[in-house]
This record gives sequence, C-alpha cells and structure tokens, in this order.
Amino acid sequence: MTELVVNEIFHSIQGESSHTGRPCVFVRLTYCNLRCAWCDTAYAFEEGRRMSVAGILSAVRSFPCGLVEVTGGEPLMQDGVNDLFEALCDGGYEVLVETSGSLDIGGIDRRVKRIVDFKCPGSGMVKKNLWSNVGALTQQDEVKFVILDKGDFDWAVERVREHGIDKRCTVLMSVVFGQLEPIELARWMLEEGINARFQLQAHKYIWEPAARGV
Repeated sequence: MTELVVNEIFHSIQGESSHTGRPCVFVRLTYCNLRCAWCDTAYAFEEGRRMSVAGILSAVRSFPCGLVEVTGGEPLMQDGVNDLFEALCDGGYEVLVETSGSLDIGGIDRRVKRIVDFKCPGSGMVKKNLWSNVGALTQQDEVKFVILDKGDFDWAVERVREHGIDKRCTVLMSVVFGQLEPIELARWMLEEGINARFQLQAHKYIWEPAARGV
C-alpha cells in the first residue's frame, strides 16, 4: 500500500495561478530539496505524518469540493505521489500540482495540471532549475516566477523569451510578499509588454499572511 508523508490537508480558497478564487482542497506533502530565501512554508520541510493514498483520498472527500492541489514542500520528492495523482484523477477530481521545476515533470499523470515555479536569482536556488521541463509543458500547464526585485524581473523576462514559455502555456508573475510592492511589478510588466499574468497571493490578503491551513 502506497504511503506518503503529509504535512497538512485543508480546504481553502485558491490563492494563486489562473485558478485564483476557486475553493480548493490542498494536500501539502512533506520534504523539499530547495531552500528558497523567501520560503513561506518551511514548516513543510520535515513536519508530517504517514498516510496511505486511500487515507488521503478519504480526507479529501470529506470536503465539498472538486478541485484539489497537491503541493509542498516539493511534492515530486516522494515516489508515491504518482499513485496519489492517479487516485485523485480516477476519483473525478480536477487536480493541480505545484512543483519547483527542479525535478522532472514528465512522469506526472497527463490529467494533472502542472504549475511549475521556476526559481529566480533572488531565491538563491536559480541553479536548481531543470529547463528541460519546458519541453514537457502543455497548454493546460502554467509557469510561475516569484519576483524579488527588478533583477529578478529582467531575468524572468529573458527566460520566458529564450525558452518560448509563453508560447507553450500561461506565464504567471508574482511578488515576494512583503518585500516587493505589487505596483512595482505591475508597472514593470506594463512597460515591458511581457505576455504574462500578474498575480497576488490572495490568501495572504484574506487571512493573516503567516496563517497555516489556509
């Protein structure tokens, strides 16, 4: 029986991606291979309990919601995650996964919508990006860049154009909460004419920014 180490399972409003505003069940898995300077979920590095895929599915079913996001940490670190994806999709759920882009996304169930969070220089993890993942992206997927400063923004624009990411899927740009004013990123995007979607972490405006389980 496949088991995964789960940090938390909760029902909330989707705060990011083109699915922002939708009720969503989040399955946050434990462990991460990165240590981003601005990480807001460091508690998921180690904290968690072992759960079977059947147990996770039962917990998800307790909420009146058809959208599920598997996140972390880095969910692709756990071998059994693909069994979870299959069980959720077979169960009729619309499934999202948020992954750093440092691990191969090619083996993910094709029914899962992949949100790939490539790391900008300000994260300190830029060397971990696995750019071969771009070739696996489809129109249902999304790529996210979290921007700390103008240097990060310029770098992200270059990567989008170098790899033609905006031709493959939706590109999202977000600020590091509390460290870059949203108006600055909005201004840069308008001036640059980048084919991307501005986003805020909506959950941090609805609830306290440091709140867990939301």
